[in-house]
Amino acid sequence: MSDATRSDAPVTRSVPFRGGGFRPKPVRFAGLAVFVILIALIEWGTRAGWISQLTLPRPSDVLATFGELYRTGALWDHLSVSLSRLVVGSAIGVSAGIALGVLIGLFSLVRAGLVPLVAAIFPIPKIALLPLFVIWFGIDEASKYALIALGTFTPTVVATYGAVDNVDRTLIRMGQSFGLSWVSIVRKIVLPGAMPGILSGLRISLAIGIILLVAAEMLGATHGVGSYILQAGSLYDLERLFAGVTILSILGVTVSAFIGLAERRLLSWRS
Repeated sequence: MSDATRSDAPVTRSVPFRGGGFRPKPVRFAGLAVFVILIALIEWGTRAGWISQLTLPRPSDVLATFGELYRTGALWDHLSVSLSRLVVGSAIGVSAGIALGVLIGLFSLVRAGLVPLVAAIFPIPKIALLPLFVIWFGIDEASKYALIALGTFTPTVVATYGAVDNVDRTLIRMGQSFGLSWVSIVRKIVLPGAMPGILSGLRISLAIGIILLVAAEMLGATHGVGSYILQAGSLYDLERLFAGVTILSILGVTVSAFIGLAERRLLSWRS
């Protein structure tokens, strides 16, 4: 082949793939690095005198208090009680919220009757209802379960029927055209399509559940993370107080991680 023929041949080059669809890419250790830098700055600031220890305790002192809680077994004593309250209350509220949200999304009569009721209950600060629940259910565990259940119920309902509404109607019409039954359409199209919105709503609902857990444990509870924080605050023991706050932060991160795991398992079809 001559040089002229070779020079006339088209030049091929690879084109980068651009169809990722803005899919987030995991960046390892970035979040951990932010925490480490922030804690290091606070430690340096308190030791250098830039930050008063009456405002923020040293992170090293908080870590020592956390280690003491672990060694004495008090950490598990408080955390186990709080976890049981959070699990029971959230399970009641979330399961009822998802069930009712799906019904509202599927049936016009249920939507017309219950959406106004949910809209009226949703903006009420649930913490304000704690004294009422104490009157109704007593100061024991039932009032705490009821508060957490109601607090997780209303945002779950709103997120669920909103997710059902956002399912692509073209897919539903396609299923009807292929002769799928109503149950099959709900099971194979509506629920999978609504699952991303439901799981996103769970993040908000469970975060609200943790907030209400602390509020409930600050009234008439001798054990639990909220009770521990209240006792530390009344003694102005900042190390113990921030140790309790750290426990809540770790609890929130753990709950978020479990929801992220559920998203990867249940929504693997999106990738």
